Amino acid sequence: MIQIVVFIIASVCFVSISRNMLFRPRSHGFYRFFAWECILALVLMNAPHWMKNPFASFCQFISGLLLLVSIFLVVHGVHLLKVIGKPNQNRSDAELLAFEKTSHLVTVGAYKYIRHPLYSSLLFLAWGAFFKHPSVLALFLALTASLFLVITARKDESECLQFFGPAYQAYMQETKKFIPFLF
Repeated sequence: MIQIVVFIIASVCFVSISRNMLFRPRSHGFYRFFAWECILALVLMNAPHWMKNPFASFCQFISGLLLLVSIFLVVHGVHLLKVIGKPNQNRSDAELLAFEKTSHLVTVGAYKYIRHPLYSSLLFLAWGAFFKHPSVLALFLALTASLFLVITARKDESECLQFFGPAYQAYMQETKKFIPFLF
C-alpha cells in the first residue's frame, strides 16, 4: 500500500515538473516523463529487495555497479550543464527544465564520450533497479523505460540541432548516445 501512495505522490511531482511538456509530444520531455514513470514503478516494485543481501549474488553486484554509475552520471552531468553549459532563462524553450536551457554546447567530461549522460544515468538506474529482483514485469518496465529514453534522446537531439546547429551535428559524429565507444 505504501508503494502505491509513494507512486501517486511521485507521479504528481513528475506531472508538475513535466506540465509544459505533456502537451507537446514532439518535445523530449514528453517521452522522458513516461520513462520516469516506468523507472519509478520499477524502483518501487523492487524496493523490498534493495537491501536484502546487497553483495550476496551476481545480480545484486551488477545492480549496485549500475546504480553507482547512474549516480555518478547524473551528478557529473548536471554539474557540467550548469558550469560549462551556462543555462540562462533567455532561451524560449518552455519545455526545457532550468538546467537544460544551456547557452553553450557541453563537450567535456562525460559529454566528451556520450551525448546524453543524464539519460544514460536513467538507463543505468532502470537496469540497476531491474537487477535488484529480476522478473518478467521488471524486464517489461526496464525495456519500456529504455525505449522511452531512446525516443527522448532522439527528440532532444532534434532540439539541440535546432539550437546549436552545425556544431551539434559535428558533436553527434564524434560521440555515442549513451555508452562510450558502444552505443
